[in-house]
Amino acid sequence: MSSKLLLHDRERFANLCVDAVLRLDGNYNLDYIKLIKKSGGTLGDSFLADGFILEKQISGCKKLVKNAKVMVANTPLDHDKIKIMGSKVKVDSMEKVGQIEEAEKRKMKAKIDKILEFKPDVFINRQLIYNYPEQLLQQAGVCVIEHADFDGVELLAACMGGEICSTFDHPELVKLGKCDLIEEIMVGEDKMIRFSGVPAGAACSIVLRGASGHVLGEADRSLHDALAVLSQMAASPRIVYGGGCSESLMAHAIDLQVPSTEGKKQLAMEAFAKALRALPATIAENGGYDAAEIVSNLRAAHARGETRAGINMTTGTVGDMVELGICESFKLKEHVLMAAAEAAEMILRVDDIIKCAPRQRQQQQGYPGM
Repeated sequence: MSSKLLLHDRERFANLCVDAVLRLDGNYNLDYIKLIKKSGGTLGDSFLADGFILEKQISGCKKLVKNAKVMVANTPLDHDKIKIMGSKVKVDSMEKVGQIEEAEKRKMKAKIDKILEFKPDVFINRQLIYNYPEQLLQQAGVCVIEHADFDGVELLAACMGGEICSTFDHPELVKLGKCDLIEEIMVGEDKMIRFSGVPAGAACSIVLRGASGHVLGEADRSLHDALAVLSQMAASPRIVYGGGCSESLMAHAIDLQVPSTEGKKQLAMEAFAKALRALPATIAENGGYDAAEIVSNLRAAHARGETRAGINMTTGTVGDMVELGICESFKLKEHVLMAAAEAAEMILRVDDIIKCAPRQRQQQQGYPGM
């Protein structure tokens, strides 16, 4: 976060990210942490909300529901026309038009009756809900939320332990979600719906506030990176020292084995050690320091047995990584090292590259008269 727009509020956002990951309680699925961007205010106004927040509002029914059974659906409730394929219906009076509309209403009511058989307290639909089906649901005491975001609906269903249903003919295949409290809250000038006490127990939402879309986008990317690193750290808590320390340690260990290795393997080991020292050199160059001098001093420090030595980017010298508090995830470092070694090995296995002959260009004919 230190290199992004969150620099001045990094302590606040670092604690916010840690709290969000700790709420996962062993299930380190970042899908259960939703990032919501809302323009207005400052970055300092951002907060962590318990439960899942859906960017919709409740209209025409009660704003607070406790111990709710929630049905999440993706079904058309805007119209349910009688389908007559390949035909046209002509009528000669408004009475017959009314009969057709009445048939459509009966068909819609039958569909709503099937939904009401599940006895949900809240009905959330991915698609639109027209006035007539909404009226039927509200008359039965069901809170209605329509046209919900599809990604949000998928995560919400997962958090509440339910499933998204599209047909209602087989009740045994439909699984309703559960939630302790559903309420409408205000975020800035917008109304949203918060689902608290979901069975997953780990769901939470981070509401980002900012002056512009650019600031919010940068904050979103920074927080996502931080959450990804923290989730990996929580799953595998082992750490290694940062600042180029671990790479220098590995390179030094290889250097110790080079004199006792025979054959061409010695050349490969020297090249591997050189590649490992490229990382602390890159860190130094990015800070505007003399990479050659710093890497040489770092190499000498490890040769003296200073196993915690790394680059102090504040002073541009070799420092103790434990005192500076610089560390990295062991799992991440292992993955980077293995991926780089495998990529290099695959490239070395390529004997030659066969190129296709370049396609000859045909000279374009001039226009008549030119």
